[in-house]
Order: sequence, then C-alpha cells, then structure tokens
Amino acid sequence: MNAQRAPRKTSAQIPLESTSTVRGLKPRQLTMMGLGGAIGAGLFLGSGKGVAVAGPAILVSYIVAGALVILVMWMIGELSAANPTTGAFSAHAQNAFGPVAGYTVGWLYWVQLAVVTAAEANGAATILTGILKNTMGDVTVPPTWLLSLVFMTLFTTINMFAVSKYGEFEFWFAFIKVGVILAFLAVGVLMLIGVVPGHEGGLSNFADFAPTGVAGVGAGLLIVIFAFGGTEIVAIAAGETADPQRSVATAIRTVAWRICLFYIGSVFIIVAVLKPSQADPPEGPFAAVLNVAGLPAAGNIMALIAVFALLSALNANIYAASRMMHSLAQRDYAPAAIKRTARNSVPRRAVLLTVSFGFVASILEAVFPGKVLDTLLSIVGSTIIIIWISVAASQITLRHRRERENPGERASTYRMPLFPFLSYLTVALLAVIVVVALFDPAARTQLLLTVAATTLIAVTGVFVTRRTTQPAAVHANLDE
Repeated sequence: MNAQRAPRKTSAQIPLESTSTVRGLKPRQLTMMGLGGAIGAGLFLGSGKGVAVAGPAILVSYIVAGALVILVMWMIGELSAANPTTGAFSAHAQNAFGPVAGYTVGWLYWVQLAVVTAAEANGAATILTGILKNTMGDVTVPPTWLLSLVFMTLFTTINMFAVSKYGEFEFWFAFIKVGVILAFLAVGVLMLIGVVPGHEGGLSNFADFAPTGVAGVGAGLLIVIFAFGGTEIVAIAAGETADPQRSVATAIRTVAWRICLFYIGSVFIIVAVLKPSQADPPEGPFAAVLNVAGLPAAGNIMALIAVFALLSALNANIYAASRMMHSLAQRDYAPAAIKRTARNSVPRRAVLLTVSFGFVASILEAVFPGKVLDTLLSIVGSTIIIIWISVAASQITLRHRRERENPGERASTYRMPLFPFLSYLTVALLAVIVVVALFDPAARTQLLLTVAATTLIAVTGVFVTRRTTQPAAVHANLDE
C-alpha cells in the first residue's frame, strides 16, 4: 500500500478505458446486496419442497444450514476485511494454495453463475407467462423464450451502469423483497394467534414433528443448503466498496442473522399453517399461506413476488460473475481484453461475455425445452459446496500463516471468532453435507458431476497458470 493516497482523478483525467474498477458502493448497498443475493426463488418457491419432505422437522435442517451460513459468512468476513478484492474467494484460494486453486475456484464460480443466470431468466419468464395466461384469458401472451431474452437485455443494460448506480438499483430491489417477507411474517403471526378470521391459530401441526424421521431432515438439508447460496456476493462486492474493512464487518454482522431470521421465521409460519401435503403447490408455499388467510389473488401476488426475486438474483449474479471474470483476466487467467474497463470503470466486456451464455441458453431452451438448462444445472448444482469448502480451507490456512509470520500483528477489523474451533466446526458441517449427499441418488449424481467439472477446470488451470507471469499471491489495491 502506498504511503500517500493518490489524488482523486477528475472526469477529464479518467481514460476512456482502464483496467481498474472503483470503490463506488456504499455500506448500506453492500448489506442489501448480501441480503438480496440470498433471498430468491429458493425461499419463495423452493422452501415448500423441504416442508413437503420433512414436515415441521425441516426447521432442524434450516437451523443447521443457517448455522453453517453464519460460520461461512464469518470466514468470508475475515478474508475480505484482510484483502478486499473482486476476486474474493478465488483470490483467497490463490493466496492460500497457489495459482491453480485460484484459477479453479474463480472459473467454477463463473460457470455456476452463468448457468444460474440463464435459469433465473427462464424461470422468471415461465412464471410471468403463467400469470399472464391466468389473468388475460384468451389474449395471446409473449412466449417464454421472448420474455427471457427481454429480461436478459434489461439486466445487461443495468449492469453497464457505474457501480454506484447499480448498487442503488439493487439496494431498492432487495429492500422491496425484505419488505414483502416482513409483511408475510406479520400476517403469519396474526394467523397463529387467532386474529385472522377463519383461522383458529395455534401450533397443532407440530404434534407430528418429524413424519419422515431423520431421513427427512437429511433430505431437507440438501434442499435447504442450496437456497442459502448468494450470500457470498458480499465478498465480491467488497472489492468495490468504500472503506471495505469497516463495511465488510458491518455487512457480515447484519446479513448473517437477518438471512437466518427471514428464512427460519418464514418457514416456521409455513409449517405452522400448512400440512406437509399442502406446502408445495405450483404457486409456492407463501401463496398457499396467504390463501388460507383469505387474502384475494394471493397466488398471483406471490407469483409476481417470485418473478421479482428471480430477477433480483439475476441482476446480482450478472454483477458477481462479471467481476469474477474481470479479476481472472487481471491475473492473466482469462483473455487480456477482458481486463479493460469502460470510462465508468465497469468491466463491460466481462458483463457481455457473462450474459452471452444466458442469451444462448435461453434460445436453446426454447428449441429444446426442459433439456438444456436442466442438464447444465445438474452439472453446477453442488458448486456452492465446493466454494464454501474453499472458503473454509483458505481461512484456516491464511489465519495460521498470518499468526505464524506476524505474531505481534494487530488484529484486523474483523476476525473469525473462537478460532480455530469454529473454523474446524465449519469443515465438519460441510463434510456432513457431502456425506448426506452421497446417500441421496439425485444429490450424489449432482455432486459427482460438479466434482468432474471442477477437476476439468483444474486440469486446464495447470496449463494456463504455467505461462502466466502473475505473482502467486493476490492483494487488493486499496489506493484505487
């Protein structure tokens, strides 16, 4: 780090293109991006599948998954506060284990988000098409593939804005989702205490707490764990946040417990109001609860919210994937042209390459419905587990290294509490998830496909990193 901060460049001094991003995100935007990234279709639609599998005992799955998310977020907080960079866990893995690890984690994460981006656009379009058909009757509605392309075009444009404008857009996007969840929790509490007419209230559904036993809790855990994916965007956005050490610490402390509150609170309402057989209707469990409450048009309202949640996650994932690709290019692990940023410091080439995959996948999905995206999603379905394992391994390795090399170093602004006990507990919980997945046929196939994809990327990484001149360690430039 330089002894003096370089003078701020005026707009006349900024070249038409450079290779650096800027720290234009505000702390409140970083916090909301973390919330918005994790609150998506996994909560509004997918939570019902877990309730249907495990009944009220799904709460145990959510508590275990929530504890794991908090632990991983604490690890991400320490790593990002010490080295805030858009390379995030890819850069941390490189610092801990070398270039091949950084290459593998970075490209695996980009591939995952590129696939998920296409799936979110297609999913939002499919739900919106259903809503339009239900409300417009015989009127011809746009085909799903066309709506998907419209969504991809819209959010590509938004991601071309300067990061400060993008952050403000995503802030309000996430704010609305949080408001919907709080309103749902309020209605649910009124139902449970018997205030809502036609609903007796109470917790009688908990009498049969675990109808499918421990097996149901394990199966539910596999469904739940992937719903929490998206929280890691905080680590990537930290590289473009003002005062990153302090901002990351604040975001981690608030995002982790709020996500758990929203997820566990919402699922508690769902299992208290609905029987397991009622929890997974096409319109989702939130709509089913509101239908029981007697609210008119609840199904279409919550379906629209699900569309909104998918589009918000789509927006966040384009951002995260493009910044990861830009970081890979800066380390010579992607074509050099991707290093360039526009005058507003946005890596537009990285954005365009990321969304191009989504455009192609949307078109192929129109030609081969139900085949292309399902296949791609099965390959990257367990990627979040690989990413979290890399975070845990990197945090343990780098923390031990810092304490060994700098025994008198002053504590950073954010550190993993109760180290090393909680760090190794995180590893143990991740191992449990992997073991449980191996006993579930569908999850086992998904996990093995992800491991195969990871291995393929690692093999290419061996050859790519041999010819790079980049140093083994990656550090943020806090003087930008």
